[in-house]
Amino acid sequence: MRLPNWISSHLAALRAMLVFTLLLGLAYPLLMVAIGQIPGLKDKADGSLIYDDKGNVIGSSLIGQAYTDADGAALKQYFQSRPSAAGDGYDPLASGASNLGPENIVDTLADPANPEESGAPSLLTQVCARSVEIGEREGVDGSRPYCTDAGVGAVLGVFRAEGLTGAITRVVSLNEDCASTPAPFMATYEGVTVECAKFGEDYAKALVTPIRGDAPADPAVPADAVSASGSGLDPHISVAYAELQAKRIAKERGMDVTAVEKLIEDNTTGRFLGFMGEPAVNVVELNLALDKARPYAS
Repeated sequence: MRLPNWISSHLAALRAMLVFTLLLGLAYPLLMVAIGQIPGLKDKADGSLIYDDKGNVIGSSLIGQAYTDADGAALKQYFQSRPSAAGDGYDPLASGASNLGPENIVDTLADPANPEESGAPSLLTQVCARSVEIGEREGVDGSRPYCTDAGVGAVLGVFRAEGLTGAITRVVSLNEDCASTPAPFMATYEGVTVECAKFGEDYAKALVTPIRGDAPADPAVPADAVSASGSGLDPHISVAYAELQAKRIAKERGMDVTAVEKLIEDNTTGRFLGFMGEPAVNVVELNLALDKARPYAS
């Protein structure tokens, strides 16, 4: 007895679904798992895990770590990673960037009545603050163009008589709050006294004007030291940033600087395929090698 066409079609579809479920849902994944266990691939397939001397997993060479104390302060005996916007920092479950672009230069001022839960620094101010902090920690000039000496974005709101043109009638330092700033970073702008900003005031009609300042064009603190990676998980820093930290590490560990520099060199990877990207240093692996070479005694 011949089955109706619609039943035959459904049976054929069911057979195809079962076959492809077995092939693609079971056989193929098991094949990939088996290939991943081949010597030379197993480490990468398992997540490039890093183990201590007792066999405990202490991290992955593919995911960075924050070397800070409970209060978020940098541990001076370790090389510091670049900033991370992934969760509270290097959270694999919250991988991502801050999504703040280069035009994000004006802070959201905090409410004086609730400063801890309001306000948000712009990307520019975040970069400026990090640069000042790193400069103080490493003993170098942490100044950057368009940053104040205090580590805030140097941005003025310039009001003109006719909107975009005309005489300047008022100038406000948009990122310096009157509640916490003794005086703006510059006293006058084109002959007009500069005011500090006040929470709740509307500065939308002001012309946003970044002030470059006299910081060097090539800052002592490298760019990767003050900016997060796109994933927020990158364990690498530039060779320049690693070398900037060498003197501090040598002092904290009681080591010769040349020995620290040799560790940096040993943990530096070259350009991909010899010409793509820049040489980089894996901070997780470097700090592990540092602990092995000279354990830290607090």
